[in-house]
Amino acid sequence: MDKMIARFPDQLAEALQIAAAVSLKKHTSPIRTVLVSGLGGSGIGGNFVQDLLGAECKAPIVVNKGYDAPHWANKHTLAICSSYSGNTEETVQVFEQLRATGAKIVCVTSGGKLLELAKQHGFDYVQVPGGWSSPRACLGYSIVAQLAVLRGAKLISGRIFRQIEAARKLLVRDQANIQKRAQKLAGFLADKTPVLYCADTTEAVAVRWRQQINENAKMLCWHHVLPEMNHNELVGWRTERPDVAVIWLRNRDDYERTTVRMNIIKEIIEHFAGASIEVYSKGKSAAEKMLYLVHLGDWMSVYLAEARQVDPVEIKVIEYLKNELAKL
Repeated sequence: MDKMIARFPDQLAEALQIAAAVSLKKHTSPIRTVLVSGLGGSGIGGNFVQDLLGAECKAPIVVNKGYDAPHWANKHTLAICSSYSGNTEETVQVFEQLRATGAKIVCVTSGGKLLELAKQHGFDYVQVPGGWSSPRACLGYSIVAQLAVLRGAKLISGRIFRQIEAARKLLVRDQANIQKRAQKLAGFLADKTPVLYCADTTEAVAVRWRQQINENAKMLCWHHVLPEMNHNELVGWRTERPDVAVIWLRNRDDYERTTVRMNIIKEIIEHFAGASIEVYSKGKSAAEKMLYLVHLGDWMSVYLAEARQVDPVEIKVIEYLKNELAKL
């Protein structure tokens, strides 16, 4: 896993090269909605696309992580079906449902059944490199490929790709400091249950941290966003929780009122939590800041796995679940 995470900047460079070659067949109906369907390491890319482009994309972006395509999907929908292996059963089922809607379907995959179906039915696809043992380590391919599909559909400009390249350079330049910082964070979390809080505009980062802590470090974790958690979860902080460590994922340009809220509740929660630490992003654009935090969190999860003496690649319980489902 450490070798795969170390390759993340190179993966972004490769993904940008793949994106430059993406072109889509003409769709006869104007696109008015975007649906991204995917789960786990393949689905998280849709969360990042949603956060990065919410203000720019000419159509609303909805991320679907289940078995059923939404009833509103129709000929005016751009549907991105994302599965690294190409065999995620939920995503394949959504693909089959979407075929009857007239939606503009584009598959993002390294192969498997999804690629076969795309070729069989004449749908566009973006094929990313295969051979990675952990799809969650292929986030760069997922994000950039989906962005390329949106650009191919003329829903976004090319500015975001320049920001991705700037993020890649930042990660290369700051690699040693990122790993050093990640090691300290892992030590901070080693014997605690992590709780992650961030602004609603960067929830994808908190989701990524949570999932990496779950899968790589084999730990439970939860997250919430501001201002929403101020209207519910905040009241749950009523008794001392020495077993909990709170991480505040922050950007220096978060919305002013959200920043004020975070400063106030941080003081409240620190009365109850066993530990609390702020983690600020680096970079100029939203893409730089988010990918910086992603890389930091990925390294942290591996160091946390080492501290807990667990294998970050192993996901036997998920494999067991899949095998049991295959029997039915």
